Formats: sequence, C-alpha cells, structure tokens
Amino acid sequence: MTNIILGKNQYGKAEVRVVRITRDTDRHEIEDLNVTSQLRGDFDSAHFDGNNEHVVATDTQKNTVFAFAKDGVGSPEEYLLRLGRHFTGEFDWVTGGRWAAEQYTWQRIEAEGGPHDHSFVAGGTETRTAVVQIDGDDTTIIAGLQDLKVLKSTESGFVGYPKDRYTTLPETTDRILATSVTAKWRYNRNDIDFNEVYADVRRVLLASFTKNYSYALQNTLYDMAQAVLEAHPEIDEIRFSTPNSHHFVVDLSPFGLENPNEVFFAADRPYGLIEAAFLREGADTDHWSWSGIAGFC
Repeated sequence: MTNIILGKNQYGKAEVRVVRITRDTDRHEIEDLNVTSQLRGDFDSAHFDGNNEHVVATDTQKNTVFAFAKDGVGSPEEYLLRLGRHFTGEFDWVTGGRWAAEQYTWQRIEAEGGPHDHSFVAGGTETRTAVVQIDGDDTTIIAGLQDLKVLKSTESGFVGYPKDRYTTLPETTDRILATSVTAKWRYNRNDIDFNEVYADVRRVLLASFTKNYSYALQNTLYDMAQAVLEAHPEIDEIRFSTPNSHHFVVDLSPFGLENPNEVFFAADRPYGLIEAAFLREGADTDHWSWSGIAGFC
C-alpha cells in the first residue's frame, strides 16, 4: 500500500459561548465571548492507530474555557494567552495551538436618569476578535474587529479605470463610500494593555476613514493602515477585508423629479470585495501566525 504521512493538523472545541458576570458590587459588569480552542502537537497515534492517550478531549477544552472565566476575562487576548499557556504547559505533547475569541459588547440601559446597574442592551455594530497562536516557544497575538459599518456621504469618487465593451459603470467624483470593515492586526510584543490599544486602534481607524478624499476603497484602506502603524509601534501589520457596500443613485426622471445625489438604492449583493495587508518596513511579509485565519489575503 501507499505510505501515508500525517500533515498539518489541529483539533479542539469550537464556539464555546461563555458569559462572565462580575457581581462584586451592586453595579455588575458583563463579558461575553465566543471561544475556540485548538491544539497542535503529537497526535500521530490517534490518527494512525486509534490510540487516544494524547487526545485531550474537546469536552475538557470546553470545561477549561468555563473554569478559566471564573478568574475573569480582562481582555480577550490575555484570556486566550492563559488558555494557551495552560494547555501547552499541562500536556507535554501539546506543542502549540490556536485560541480564538469573538467578544460581544453590551451597554448599560439608560433608566431613571442614568445607566442601570445590571440591565444591558447589545451595543455597537462591530465584534471584537482575538487570536493567540503558539508554536513551541513562539507566541503571536492577532487582534481585530469585524463588521464595523462605516459610511461617508461625499468626498469619494471613482474615475480613471480601464473600460472595455463590458464596462457600464459611469465615472463619478461624488458618491457614497460605505463598507463593513473587518480588520486584524499583528502585535510584535505581548506585554501591552490590550484593551487600551484596541480602543485606540478603533478610534484611529474611524478618524482616518473620515480624513481624506477617497479615490477608491483601496486608497482609504492605505490611509487607515498608515495611521494605525504610525500611532502604534507595537503593531507590525494590519490586514483588511472590506466589502464595498454599493449605493446607486435612483433615476427619478420618469416621475418628473430630479435626484442630485439624495435618493439611493442600497444593494446588498453582488459587491466588490477589497482585501489588503499593510506592514511596516522590515516586517515579515508572510508571518506563520496567519495560518488558519480564513478570509484574508
């Protein structure tokens, strides 16, 4: 028979929903995460021989996610680091892995003249994300956000593109630019205040989206990346995946009406999909930690 070797592999428990309520006082805090744990290491015998002596049950991984939440979350990056270090330290044959989380935000409900102590409403359009990758002694953290919906109603255009017999799109110097930003950034160190940096990266992304005239979504992504990398030397790389949320001017002339960029049809599909990676000079252009993170160039 043909000799078969085992290639790259990992396994674990996906999408463990864990909610941690801090109730030390009457004013409660809520942390809401969707966590995935995947282990890498010496699992040859499980695949070839059906020997499970090295297989840390996915149910055990799920239970560990819940147990570690008892001590609080803090930031998703710190929480995932604790999980990763536990599994690689507890089991000799686990040499690395991938731990990922989505964090959902909650805001206090305004009631009786102020924010309520223990009642919340889902907040924000975006979801915070984090991935911890461990390979032996090498640990890399990739933070991010997804579905950050942004729109500018002017100061955007699209001209000068090649045209052939299939081109019907007219040029414009004044259009709506809208997208739902998914961004991930790679840290070059792990000893930082992840909550503080996340909040500032989000602020910088939004501020730079508004700043300049946009000749294309690609051009705006460059502005956003440049601003983040200049503001945060602890970040070596940022990647974007951004659908172009098209808004088309509706022809109201059949009704005897003019439409000077006031009424639009918002099309949800098909859509342009713009993806790009931006790195500071000298950074690794193909860092191993991006392996297994789908949807990015």
